[in-house]
Amino acid sequence: MMAAALRNRLSGLLFLALAAFGLGACAVNPATGDRMITFGTTLEDERRTGAEQHPIIVKQFGGVYGDQRLSQYVQAIGTNLARASELPNIGWRFTILNSGKINAFALPGGFVYVTRGLIALAGNEAELAGVIAHEIGHVTARHSTQRQSSGTLTEIGATAAGIILGGAAGQLANVVGHGIIQQYSQGQEFEADELGVRYIGRLGYDAKMMASFLAKMRAHSALQNRIKGRPENAIDQGNFFASHPRTLNRVARAINNAKGAKAGTLTNLEAFMKNINGLLFGADPKEGILTGRVYAHPIMGFSFTIPAGFTVNNRPDALLALGPGGAGVKFDIAGKHANPGMEGYIKNEWARGRQLAEMESMTVNGMQAATARTQIKDRRGVSYDIRFVAIRRDAGRIYRLIFQTPPNLTQKFSLAFRRTTFSMRNLAPAEASAIKPLRVRIRTARPGDTAAALAARMAMDRFGPDWFQVLNGLGPGAQIPPGTPVKLVAR
Repeated sequence: MMAAALRNRLSGLLFLALAAFGLGACAVNPATGDRMITFGTTLEDERRTGAEQHPIIVKQFGGVYGDQRLSQYVQAIGTNLARASELPNIGWRFTILNSGKINAFALPGGFVYVTRGLIALAGNEAELAGVIAHEIGHVTARHSTQRQSSGTLTEIGATAAGIILGGAAGQLANVVGHGIIQQYSQGQEFEADELGVRYIGRLGYDAKMMASFLAKMRAHSALQNRIKGRPENAIDQGNFFASHPRTLNRVARAINNAKGAKAGTLTNLEAFMKNINGLLFGADPKEGILTGRVYAHPIMGFSFTIPAGFTVNNRPDALLALGPGGAGVKFDIAGKHANPGMEGYIKNEWARGRQLAEMESMTVNGMQAATARTQIKDRRGVSYDIRFVAIRRDAGRIYRLIFQTPPNLTQKFSLAFRRTTFSMRNLAPAEASAIKPLRVRIRTARPGDTAAALAARMAMDRFGPDWFQVLNGLGPGAQIPPGTPVKLVAR
């Protein structure tokens, strides 16, 4: 009885708070038919929000992928799916992001994004359509507005609960509220799956392809973890599954439960393979290309060698190479600088204010350079030895390397880091033009072709057979019937 009375009192307080703040505006959810609290946010407001955020998203994910044919193909798939939704006329926009990462998401107002890395992983048009339809479902269900509403409701509820239960309850509810705002809930992901099944079913696609693509996603995630030497079920914060908390069981249940969905059979395999032939795979040349341990930038015209056993993360702003025991390398390029000498640049600009030791000038393959050492502590108080290396390319550019090691490993990695430093060189124009990026190439299996023989043609130094299995959705020992289109990665 006391619990019931408390709930009633909290409900009453929440109602009064909503009334007091004028936050009781409701609308009918266009996708589900349920009533939802919007706090006055309209579809036009959502469209403005999406339009404001669109250029930021594009910049953060490497820009728009420039293949016009593929862009038109994806736009056509998305447009047809949007027409099958409850909001066909909000000005949908479907964008391929120039990123090798596997990701897809939507902004409110009809802005839907898929990365070229995700497209490369999909096995047919139905799988890609299932991903796009899922993101359309987030928009038509107005999940973004629901997240904002849930966060606000939670904070108001926390205030009401704090009146009765004390400050601790309010703080706890606020934490939960921020979690809702930051990502979609599992319930919203399930609802987007149900809506996605509805939309692809209306176009005759095979809904089971939503589950088959999720299985490919999990195989890809496991491969990435093997490459990085981590447990296969580890999840990065930026991983697809960190922002899409979905399981095969939930997707299968959504397929079975989807209202208004029809059973389709279309996969449109041939059209899909034709349109992705030549798709850029992995790093874009403008970000530099890693071949074995050699990182080369054909556009900026330089290369250097990564230490053995280091895993590379090539970001737009820097290249990071992580090694065992906390060792690491960071490379980036500085622009204009005031100090013509590299010792002065390190001391007065790059590492200004730090206590430096072992300052030394040198020459690296004809380029003026300098190095210095210091020690830092991270937030946990753990010490690291840091070595700065600045190499002057020309008046406007400086190649910068930072080598990091725990003190007990500094001597161990000293020779490897010196080799990396002195491997830095400028490329001749003919060398730079000879560097080719990886691309997806479609090959039709011929009689006698085996998975092992085809996998041997993957242009990868490591894990080629694993990549062949993941990209083609194959299990160990799988047979490939003649006439089957398969994806290879070639230069």
